Amino acid sequence: MESPCILVCAIDDATGYCFGCGRTRDEIGAWTSMTPDMRRAVMDALPARLSGIVRKPRRETRRARMARDNSL
Repeated sequence: MESPCILVCAIDDATGYCFGCGRTRDEIGAWTSMTPDMRRAVMDALPARLSGIVRKPRRETRRARMARDNSL
């Protein structure tokens, strides 16, 4: 079964869409019971949804900070 999941599962509080795939919690939960036409309709909506999500920059980890400092 085709799925847009990229294993980045976190829901944007502002939009309700997953940062990784663009689906809502309800769509994610119902994905296996949806008909192929229903899944296709969701898939068609995902590019527009994902373009509207503002991704927050990831927090710099201690390991990344140390690597950056050591390269200077």
